[in-house]
Amino acid sequence: MTERFRQTEGQDAPVFRFAPSPNGRLHLGHALSALLNADMAEKTGGRLLLRIEDIDLTRCTPELELAIFDDLSWLGMPFESPVRRQSEHFPLYREALDRLQAMGLVYPAFLTRGEVKARVSAYEREGGIWPRDPDGAPLYPTEERSLTEAERAEKLAKAERHAFRLDIDKAQGLIGERLTWQETGDGPTGEIEADPAAWGDVVLWRSDSPSSYHLAATVDDAAQGVTHVVRGLDLFHATSVHRLLQALLGLPAPVYHHHRLILGPDGRKLSKSLGDTALSALRAEGKTPSDIRAMVGV
Repeated sequence: MTERFRQTEGQDAPVFRFAPSPNGRLHLGHALSALLNADMAEKTGGRLLLRIEDIDLTRCTPELELAIFDDLSWLGMPFESPVRRQSEHFPLYREALDRLQAMGLVYPAFLTRGEVKARVSAYEREGGIWPRDPDGAPLYPTEERSLTEAERAEKLAKAERHAFRLDIDKAQGLIGERLTWQETGDGPTGEIEADPAAWGDVVLWRSDSPSSYHLAATVDDAAQGVTHVVRGLDLFHATSVHRLLQALLGLPAPVYHHHRLILGPDGRKLSKSLGDTALSALRAEGKTPSDIRAMVGV
């Protein structure tokens, strides 16, 4: 049976979710997000779900997933069962991709990161300014949008690796309306205007990954009936892409709350490679869940 994309009709209680990836140990930044989700669910009489975002089959491991459960249990997180694992729902993401392909919005892309980097560098050496996304990465070149079906088929037959990308201009033209989302977080609040074009032609699927974060997270939030997405400010601008995908696939739009980030000594957001901020390391030092709350300020 095909999973439902839409949230359950008549659902009254707010639904929150914490969605870590098992590609490293949880740190203080994850603790802030998990605790905020738990506190907001409790305050509103809502439900709290846990989703394991393990579409990266190379870096995500069962051992790190078990470590997530261990850390969250120690923090006292009251998550519902069963836990959703993205690796168990690849057909659902493929169904969404197929729907977008049927709408003529998806095309195969073959340039490697190295090829894009070389092209951008050459262009900028000549004095040009290559457009970049909100994270500072150069936008993907767009000439592959116009390949004929025969040219695409020939390239697909030869290419060992490729991706499917969303034609952002065509997608926005199909929607033909102003997209917004409701924001209640630590940055701009109220009705926020989405700007999906700022990201260019985003990846939806790679030959070495059965989905992209954008597609999987958007589909999962709808499938789980999530009404409130609470996550870090580093994902604030990515919401523009998610709103576009929601509009294209006919999915509901949650309320978003993008919270402040916990920064390291260098002023950057915490990384899973910084072991001294890992919850397991702090537990080994004798810290308690109350200490963690104090450290993250909730």
